[in-house]
Amino acid sequence: MARHHKQFLNSVGTCVDEMLEGVVALNPCVKKLKGHRVILRGDVEEYRQTSRVAVLSGGGSGHEPFAAGYVGQGMLTGAIAGSVFTSPPASDIFTAIKAVANPAGVLLIVANYTGDRINFGIAAEKARSRGIHVETVTVAEDCALTSVDKTAGRRGLCGIILVQKIAGALAEEGHCLEEIVEVTAKAVKHMGTIGISLSPCHVPGSGATFQIPDDEMELGLGVHGEPGVKRIKVCQADSITAIMIDHMTSSSTNSHIDIKSGDNVMIVLNNLGGTSSLELCLMSRSIINYLESKGVVVERVMVGHFMTSLDMAGFSLTIMHLDEQRIACIDSATNAMSWHCQDSLVRYKNHGQPRGHGFVECQADSQEQIVTKRNEETSQDNVKQGSSTRLLKVVVSICESLIASEDRLNELDRSGGDGDCGSTMKRGAEAILSSRDSLVAMGTAEMIGALAGIVGESMGGSSGGLYTLFLTAASRRLQSHPEATHWVDALDAGIQAVCRYGGAEPGDRTMLDPLHAALATLKPAQSKQEVLDISHFRQAVEAAEDKAVETGLMEARAGRASYVNRDLVKGVDPGAQAVAIWLRAACRAYDVD
Repeated sequence: MARHHKQFLNSVGTCVDEMLEGVVALNPCVKKLKGHRVILRGDVEEYRQTSRVAVLSGGGSGHEPFAAGYVGQGMLTGAIAGSVFTSPPASDIFTAIKAVANPAGVLLIVANYTGDRINFGIAAEKARSRGIHVETVTVAEDCALTSVDKTAGRRGLCGIILVQKIAGALAEEGHCLEEIVEVTAKAVKHMGTIGISLSPCHVPGSGATFQIPDDEMELGLGVHGEPGVKRIKVCQADSITAIMIDHMTSSSTNSHIDIKSGDNVMIVLNNLGGTSSLELCLMSRSIINYLESKGVVVERVMVGHFMTSLDMAGFSLTIMHLDEQRIACIDSATNAMSWHCQDSLVRYKNHGQPRGHGFVECQADSQEQIVTKRNEETSQDNVKQGSSTRLLKVVVSICESLIASEDRLNELDRSGGDGDCGSTMKRGAEAILSSRDSLVAMGTAEMIGALAGIVGESMGGSSGGLYTLFLTAASRRLQSHPEATHWVDALDAGIQAVCRYGGAEPGDRTMLDPLHAALATLKPAQSKQEVLDISHFRQAVEAAEDKAVETGLMEARAGRASYVNRDLVKGVDPGAQAVAIWLRAACRAYDVD
């Protein structure tokens, strides 16, 4: 079990909500949607009446001041926060979209992480189905990756705040949604970021995300504390500068940024949380000198806390090519609190704007509250009470097993993730158990559909989004065919949904591997029209468990583990192990019954 780190908290469960309340208390220019982790600019209603594009962004908490600190005139219209290092649920994102939507449309700025893509995507599709004009720009400017095969792609790092500033400036000026998308997407292609750290960060309730010797540094790590591309010995600041910039600009990597003599650039030196101002100022000097020695014109420099990783001792360097339009957008006025409150602003024109006043906490209209819509009951779903009780018994067994496996799954997640897989699964399991009284009266398809809504709300992140998709697809398949043989079809439908939206396939070292192994075991019996019984279920579970173990020998080609050095991704995939755990628990409960 990981040793917990000392932190200033009331409780792990309330830290995100209390942080957001603090943001509102500190910033009179913003307000919070009651009941949602959504921060909006204080004049959002007036802004909607101007029919200018609304700009939304967000992600997991723990990266403050990202993203709530960038809400304000000339930047974000709103920000959505998830749990620590966990993507916000699609329902909160959808609520934010509705709160800011107007005829000019809504732009979603999304960091390239699987959970963010999935949940912002779900919300965008739901908004489009309601007639809201929504477009998405995905930020993926990570320069650390060296892989040339299939991965989850370049990560979205601190460069996202520059994209938010550019989009917010253009929106404030009245540019149309299509033009803003074009300009910001082009900016993403002209920037790059790389990070380096001396220590891990400490997730509330989970401890350090990784361990590193005192004489080593981690190059190319992610903002969630994922291991980087390599570890190097601690060296002098000027050597660190050369290592970082040479890696960023090396044509031997497929994620490099082209920088040549005469280029005009902006650099952002982002404190990952626990680095002293002395070190950042020293590194700023080193980086500026190194770039200028190569003939690069450094026109803008920003130094401070922009997109942190809790308390990590480290920093990231973002370099963006500048043109007249980008300079104008960067220099344009904003009252976003955290754009100005930085340790140092060098060669940067700070056009401050008087801050508004008034502290407001607003509540979305009752008809706009997001609720889980139950699937329409069918005649087949009007099953006997005993059948519902049996299914609920299986669900409870699954939840109890996942809760008991929290530490084990978190430990597996530390080599290639952020060490919270077990905590995420536990959060979903506890939410389901707290809703069991309302579940018992539901039919089969309705209960599975309700579970989709519960895990989507409680788990967040990529796991919450993927399980929501999985359960929703399974529920739809069971609506008209609740009998046992069609559970195989439901499993198949769920797997297809995860593949379609998650971008992974069997063999990519993900949760799909044990699910597909179970399906492959059940399909032949179904095709032979055999009556499926507990013996078939046991065989499917054993196949899933074996495949979960095999993921320890696979190369990660999707998900967060695919971002990092392959040599550092060891052991069984935690998502695959979680599937094996809940399948075994389901089988055990079904067998006993």
